[in-house]
Amino acid sequence: MTEKSYEERVAEAKTRIREVTPAQMIEERRRGADAGTVYLDVREPKEWDQGRLPGAVLLPLGRVAEEVAAVVPRDRRVVIYCARGNRSALAADVMRELGYGDVASMAQGIRGWADAGGEIER
Repeated sequence: MTEKSYEERVAEAKTRIREVTPAQMIEERRRGADAGTVYLDVREPKEWDQGRLPGAVLLPLGRVAEEVAAVVPRDRRVVIYCARGNRSALAADVMRELGYGDVASMAQGIRGWADAGGEIER
């Protein structure tokens, strides 16, 4: 049996998770409808240092399975993002498997967020 490629794993994860768009989240933030939402950044620290969503929490993808319970309460709404929306889809799938109920991956990642006019914190 052949091991699945990264692209295949991402595509499969996206069939099991919910995705939101940057425009949706920017609008929710504008209206204050995202109060209590945890924005989870699953990029690497060097990417985080280049800019992030205001108020986001950093937890690189490779540490999500082992450390997310210590970082994000299970009863919170979570929007996960990365650079383009692939690592966040994998993280959302992991969190779904861990029993998190209100989790979404932000399609297009922080690049889409910035392109849609979202604020970047440095």
